[in-house]
Amino acid sequence: MNVNTEKKTEYVFKAPRGTEDILPEKWALWRKLEKVGRQEFELCGYYEIRTPIFEDTRLFVRSIGEATDIVEKEMYTFADSEDSSITLRPESTAPVMRAYLEYELHKTKKFQKFYYIGPQFRKERPQAGRLRQFHQMGIEAVGALDPLLDVETISIAARIFDRIDLKGYKVKINSIGCEKCRPVFRNILKEKLCEHEKALCELCQSRLNRNVFRILDCKNEKCKAVSHHMPSINDYLCVECQVHAKSVREALLEIGIPYIVDAHLVRGLDYYTKTVYEITHSSLGARDAICAGGRYDNLISDIGGPSIGSVGFAIGMEATILALKNVMSKNKSVSQEISIPSPSIYIVSIGEETRKQCFYLLNLLRKSNLSADFDYEGRSPKAQMRTANKLGVKYVIVLGTDELARGDVKIKTMETSEEISIKQNDVLKWFLNKQSPSVSL
Repeated sequence: MNVNTEKKTEYVFKAPRGTEDILPEKWALWRKLEKVGRQEFELCGYYEIRTPIFEDTRLFVRSIGEATDIVEKEMYTFADSEDSSITLRPESTAPVMRAYLEYELHKTKKFQKFYYIGPQFRKERPQAGRLRQFHQMGIEAVGALDPLLDVETISIAARIFDRIDLKGYKVKINSIGCEKCRPVFRNILKEKLCEHEKALCELCQSRLNRNVFRILDCKNEKCKAVSHHMPSINDYLCVECQVHAKSVREALLEIGIPYIVDAHLVRGLDYYTKTVYEITHSSLGARDAICAGGRYDNLISDIGGPSIGSVGFAIGMEATILALKNVMSKNKSVSQEISIPSPSIYIVSIGEETRKQCFYLLNLLRKSNLSADFDYEGRSPKAQMRTANKLGVKYVIVLGTDELARGDVKIKTMETSEEISIKQNDVLKWFLNKQSPSVSL
């Protein structure tokens, strides 16, 4: 009896905790999400902006809020010099607003639209769909107070999820008031919550004096039970906020986006005003948000700029892809539509002397935007054909010593097994005449 005594290699280095490698076979859904996102953003007049992955720590302290969980516990902060520190960005709204002010974009054109796609960093407890290095795609519409702009951002997110076939998401909205009406509600809420302080979790007890609104968003079951009996901010909104909230809800219905008013929906960042919203998916469990956003009319003035109304959202890409995989697992027809990109033409070389000509044909095809590949491992023709089958290519070009001597090649159509012989000088013309979208890139 043969016993396999080979030991599995134990590698010393692994990806840091809370990070993951996106291997080639995982890229299909990422590519789909990014492509749809860019298309929707640009369709609606948003322009890409890229900011550094680290910023002056003071930017996040001032914008997000010193008493928030992100600033207190989740930021990756490093000394930059004796007098300053830098922080890996935990979110991208503040950096985009910093760039808007630094380059004085408000002086050239007050109303502008931006979108971004990239990594963020938070020192959270890693779990499915929630990592320490995670990715977001989002938009920022800067320079207008119109409630219809709030609705535009929600509709863009909804269309992205519709286009990637993410079934079962829900839009939840709320208003958290403004600097006029929110302080009144904050005092009332704090007074009511203090009556139930012992029933709150330890974290929420500390939030009573720091960020009382975050208690309403706690996932602890005891805290949720307490919050259920708390008054709603909707009963304390000023007239301006009431009108704004009503306009948002009416416009959502008019364009056919169903929503749920969640009186306990708040955002964990201090800069939000009026409209806040989340798009959730139940397959993710308690932490079910795949998109979150809202209005932040005071953010730019808080970081030293003029008073300019703004609204935007961020889509969590890992969470969205996880939700999409959950949907796909129940719907095989959807998963069949997602495939790893592969070449449409594969060149099989028979004999060492044919390889240079195969490589010449390969590059000739690629220069005309035809996706093609060939064997670099010196394998047998049968092994090369197996690779072509595995890749699912549409055509195989076969070049052996006899074909090389005659100056022709064989082209096999894989779906029908039909083979033809044509001159090597006519290969490019033959494929271009096919005018097949599945071949052209």
